[in-house]
Amino acid sequence: MSAQTMETLSFAAPRTWRDPDSHFEIALSHPWYRTLLQMTDIMQRATVEFWAGRGVRAAYLPVTTGSVSSPMGLGSDSSPVRVELEGVPTYLADSMQFLLEYGCRMWEQGCYYVMPSFRGEAPDPTHLCQFYHSEAELPGDVDAVMDTVEAYVRHLARAYLDEMGPVITDVAGSTAHIERLLSLEAFPRVAFSEAVDLLGDTPEYATEVADGARTLTRAAERALMDKFGEFVWVTQFDHLSVPFYQAFEPGDPSRARNADLLFGVGETVGCGERHATAQEARQALAMHEVAEEDYAWYLRMRELRPMRTSGFGLGVERFFLWLLKHDDIRDMQMLHRVNGRQINP
Repeated sequence: MSAQTMETLSFAAPRTWRDPDSHFEIALSHPWYRTLLQMTDIMQRATVEFWAGRGVRAAYLPVTTGSVSSPMGLGSDSSPVRVELEGVPTYLADSMQFLLEYGCRMWEQGCYYVMPSFRGEAPDPTHLCQFYHSEAELPGDVDAVMDTVEAYVRHLARAYLDEMGPVITDVAGSTAHIERLLSLEAFPRVAFSEAVDLLGDTPEYATEVADGARTLTRAAERALMDKFGEFVWVTQFDHLSVPFYQAFEPGDPSRARNADLLFGVGETVGCGERHATAQEARQALAMHEVAEEDYAWYLRMRELRPMRTSGFGLGVERFFLWLLKHDDIRDMQMLHRVNGRQINP
């Protein structure tokens, strides 16, 4: 066996999520986790560098909230994590997007963070109970934020290629996927309805989540990536298939001003435009059957400071999956966390 092959095998994921209690002992000396630590460091530094160059402010935000961004209503794609804090029911944030919208009204050039998010679903090869989000909220419409996402993803890819090219080659086999991304002038875009027409409106590719509202399956995401060359935006989803806060397409409240960027395992970045006014947000809350009183402050903010903003969230561990061409997101945690189980450290 060659030295190169031995080196490649030394970076194979040890799959310690199968026995989380023994994880930290293995991770202390395993090169997979040394590599993962380097990746998180580059993510932080490159993100700060990117946003500093655009005058966007970093925000430190609490991980507790009374108003989750994916409430139990039509269009919710996750379950909130409810906890009791000194006798007060609250939630661990599934996203701090609402507070980034708040921050935009203090700093009009926008705000960002890289922070943990919490979801109630069980983990699987593409989902974690606790993961890291790189999120930003910026003034302007969804098209502008999509352009910014493309610039951000390229910035990250360049940083990893420059700093970790040989290591990524050891794990992934090559850096051709990174070089391909960097060669693209723009990522192709396809509207949700066009994607369904292209693939076929069948259960294999589209599932109905509410009357007249569909969402794409993993098989559909893979098929679209194969057709368009891996990197592709899917835009204008059925509004009842996305959370209430996504803005309506002008003249068509059945469509959302949103977009998912597919690459790697599928959706890796989600973005969208927000309702600029309290009236629009109230209409969406009613459509999605979400109690208005739970978002009274969110509506009041729009009454006090109407503002059109758009934002996005990049799943850090999903980006890492793409970088390493790996197949299981559970290998991307420095320390494992599973809902309903105490894991040390």
